[in-house]
Amino acid sequence: MATLRVLYVMDPLAGILVDKDTTFAFMLEGDRRDHEQYHCGIGDLFVEHARPAARVRRVRVQRTAPPYTLHEERTAPLAWFDVVFMRKDPPFDLAYYFATQILGLVDPRTTFVVNDPRGLREANEKLYALRFPDITPESLVTADPVRLKTFMEKLGGEMIVKPLDGCGGAGVFHLHRGDRNLNAILELSTANGIRPVMAQRYLAAVREEGDKRLIVLAGEPLGAVRRIPREDEHRGNIHVGGRVERAPVDARDREICRQMAERLLADGLYFVGLDVIGGLLTEVNVTSPTGIQEIDRLDGVCLEARVLDFVEQRAATLDRRTAAH
Repeated sequence: MATLRVLYVMDPLAGILVDKDTTFAFMLEGDRRDHEQYHCGIGDLFVEHARPAARVRRVRVQRTAPPYTLHEERTAPLAWFDVVFMRKDPPFDLAYYFATQILGLVDPRTTFVVNDPRGLREANEKLYALRFPDITPESLVTADPVRLKTFMEKLGGEMIVKPLDGCGGAGVFHLHRGDRNLNAILELSTANGIRPVMAQRYLAAVREEGDKRLIVLAGEPLGAVRRIPREDEHRGNIHVGGRVERAPVDARDREICRQMAERLLADGLYFVGLDVIGGLLTEVNVTSPTGIQEIDRLDGVCLEARVLDFVEQRAATLDRRTAAH
């Protein structure tokens, strides 16, 4: 494969987690393949005379300290790059939204943007799962605390409530009918009936089976890892203390991907992370899904190589003759 120019739109490299960050794994693999790799933040993106561009710095990475080297800043049109990875971590706020608008000005015939900016805007990581009702738990989206409590009673007196714009397990509550804090939690979560939240059936399988993170590329499952909550937690997220265990991709995982593949590809959501509990889809992570390094270690694989193979194949179909230089 010819050398590619690859831009990573992401958070500052100073906060990168060398042993956990999926973007770092992509960059390591890109260096191994001698691709010309660059870094910028969303604040570095701009548009001049209708041409999207960015302030960028070439980057080299390694696992030993210091983990990265940044070279001198330069300004480049986004069309100068063969591939742009949009890997900015949540929250999905107005700054993120406007960044996707700028990336949406890139001509897809000359530069491959992954994930597609249109798909990133469309796919709220909580609500997008509701496009697949046959494989999701019973769910309700509302800002009405009374409706939420009625829904909880229909579910048997307990449920999960989570903010639509949350990430990493922040603001996720496991609610019970007898909890004297119930009204206060619902008032807080909904901003007193103004902000909608998602309520879902509590899936008890999370205690024993954990929350499975399924990494999906172009609609096909690449690998999985199981996140088991601590005894004093209901969330399996790694950064709140969940432990990781090896999890094979099973027939149910493949069925979930089969049902989602056509829609994911139509929306340009090529690299996603599915959260699955008890065989049911609970979230679709599209902004900067992670889990590759954990799966690599547990399964003895190199999933980032398969992702770069896919990106190279897509880049090979581009018409770079019309790209701006």
